[in-house]
Amino acid sequence: MILFIREHQGKERLFADFAYNKELNSIVRNIPGARWSHSNRQWHFDLNKQVVELLKEKVKGIGEVDISKLKTQLEERNNSKLISTLPVNTSAHPESMTPEVFLPLGGTTERMMPAQKQHAIALKAYIELLRLKNYSSNTIQNYTNWFVVFLNYFPERKPSTITKYEIMDFLVAYRNSGKWSSTIQNQLINAIKFFYEQLLNLPREVYDLPRAKKEWKLPTVFAEEEVKNILTALKNLKHKTMLCLAYACGLRVSEIVNMKLKDIDSKRMVITVRQGKGKKDRQVMLSEKLLQLMREYFIAYKPKAWLFEGQYGEQYSTRSTQEVLQQAKAKAGVTKKGSIHALRHSFATHLLEQGTDLISIKELLGHSSLSTTNIYTHVSKKQLSKIQSPLDKLL
Repeated sequence: MILFIREHQGKERLFADFAYNKELNSIVRNIPGARWSHSNRQWHFDLNKQVVELLKEKVKGIGEVDISKLKTQLEERNNSKLISTLPVNTSAHPESMTPEVFLPLGGTTERMMPAQKQHAIALKAYIELLRLKNYSSNTIQNYTNWFVVFLNYFPERKPSTITKYEIMDFLVAYRNSGKWSSTIQNQLINAIKFFYEQLLNLPREVYDLPRAKKEWKLPTVFAEEEVKNILTALKNLKHKTMLCLAYACGLRVSEIVNMKLKDIDSKRMVITVRQGKGKKDRQVMLSEKLLQLMREYFIAYKPKAWLFEGQYGEQYSTRSTQEVLQQAKAKAGVTKKGSIHALRHSFATHLLEQGTDLISIKELLGHSSLSTTNIYTHVSKKQLSKIQSPLDKLL
């Protein structure tokens, strides 16, 4: 079931698109506020979070609720709230813009543009520059979201006039809001500095903001027995193939859902991961067991383009993939916390424990620096198993 927003009779409604199923249809029609659209041949509901959560709860065990399209629509709506009011020509190249672009026209209060319009100009130029620099869609989304948070804190101010000390006050206020983490603070700083240093071309030292020291945490690693239990607990062939691919190749969840049929090379026994983190291609090994499972999966599901597709042929969502793992963990009785990324950590750690060198693991994971890969030496039991606890000797 795919949820999305569509205008119906002058109002925005939440629509559900799914192949006809008598049991599913009976559940959906009994959702409070459900209506049938004869023109679209689909059920639709009031647009609110409660309806989404109720649908997810009611159809559990019968089908999946895919909200990836809904999420994208909502994100685009949030980003366009300021952009939609843009009244001026912004054909100038964003990198050539100076602070004057965002200052009052003519320098008089009579001709001053409303702050909201100033924000709209800044936001549009900001997004355009991110695109011109070929940042990934995830990075553009993250930077834009945090920049909007920053702009909303100064609703009556032109962005170019906000001083470093005012930004410091904003960071302190956000830190005290209860939503803070070191990662969030550093993401906010990245988004803010991009505007002042990349778009306005101001010197780096002007907006030298204090970064939060990150907590040093060890990655979650499943024991080999836990991974085996997770994979064997799955009865759905598609879901099993997904998680086997994640563990066998150490892939990120985005790399799993972006995988295409053409990326599997059974003659050379390699899989090409295209445009992973940092927009980098890499190749990983294709195991015999995984290839056999993929062939069974292909015969059963016959995917057209994406390796893993939803019931309507659309790209599988990252959220649905994460939910597959959580369901598998529950069936396997694995209570250890961990997402798809924990399978990636487990892949690297188990390789290290089997004797694979760090440089090879670094290349397989697509890390830019060996220091990033080095973290797995801290969770590997290879060295610890050689050390005897003094308690064992004592007793």
